[in-house]
Amino acid sequence: MTQVFNFSAGPAVLPKEVLQQAAAEMLDWHGSGMSVMEMSHRGPEFISIYKQAESDLRELLAVPANYKILFMQGGGLGMNAVIPLNLLGRVREPATPGPAVIDFVHTGSWSGKSLKEAARYANVNVAASSQAEGFTHVPPEDAWKLTEGAAYLHVCTNETIDGVEYNFVPRVSDGVPLVADMSSHILSRQIDVSKYGVIFAGAQKNIGPAGLTLVIVREDLLEHALPICPSAFHWKNVAEHESMFNTPPTYGIYIAGLVFAHLKALGGVAAMEQRNIEKARLLYAALDQDDFYSNRVDVSCRSRMNIPFYLRDESLNEKFLAGAKARGLLQLKGHKSVGGMRASIYNAMPIEGVQALVDYLNEFAGR
Repeated sequence: MTQVFNFSAGPAVLPKEVLQQAAAEMLDWHGSGMSVMEMSHRGPEFISIYKQAESDLRELLAVPANYKILFMQGGGLGMNAVIPLNLLGRVREPATPGPAVIDFVHTGSWSGKSLKEAARYANVNVAASSQAEGFTHVPPEDAWKLTEGAAYLHVCTNETIDGVEYNFVPRVSDGVPLVADMSSHILSRQIDVSKYGVIFAGAQKNIGPAGLTLVIVREDLLEHALPICPSAFHWKNVAEHESMFNTPPTYGIYIAGLVFAHLKALGGVAAMEQRNIEKARLLYAALDQDDFYSNRVDVSCRSRMNIPFYLRDESLNEKFLAGAKARGLLQLKGHKSVGGMRASIYNAMPIEGVQALVDYLNEFAGR
């Protein structure tokens, strides 16, 4: 089989070791005579898989004891609706005057999708936006216009399409939960979970196959769902049933658990962060070498995971992509909404893949 490097933004590359283990266990998991795909989610075999995955994720992210980890469905887009349905009740109680307001910082396509969905359920305040500048940075925090008593503040800490990443934890007023979409950089860098009320992430970028969504939620935020919240998406129901209120995405949880164990064996999140810093530095150095390529994101906000770039002469785009494919460098075409190119270099992308891309960048530019 020809060596390829998959730079897709999601569903994305998985560690080869994880895929090999899953292949070996496909027909018979640990002598059970069953594939994980065939197991009852309430049977002892799968319960052991779930508990180990939950425990390993809690260890990797140092999740405090007063936070619940939920394994759910719906993806990032689905969670954009689930979040207001679970949190708006805390500001719609009789003692709280006025309509509910959700604060958003608009830094790219995904935070934009989030605020549009939330506007179906409450008033939305765009506390800050970099849209006028083409989503090239995170707006300076001292310029944010936050709402006193907001239901919560929602941020996307890594914009998959636009390549903007937060390098700080936003400040919130006392009592206002901070909600973070970390879909495309969770487990790639160390975070202080205690600074957030809710963290959520679609698994298909840095954790596992599409279909699984992780939610890490502080326990005091489980009691505020609106009456219209579907029971299968009510965080309290999901937490009380240990993610088994309805049939969970069992195979996705299994693969995620293998990824968690793999990350632990490599040294955990701290070790992965150092690898990711090295990979991003290598790729950005090649893009910045001259004006043949350009990355438009402010240096202080550049993503380590999703790196969009443009050729100076965009008439060469198809030739560039064809040459990349011939060298086994796949899925480099940028998102249709922004054009250009994009290299997603998640945890599972080895530095050899980044070096192969850098070599091709230099070759194509004729350096």
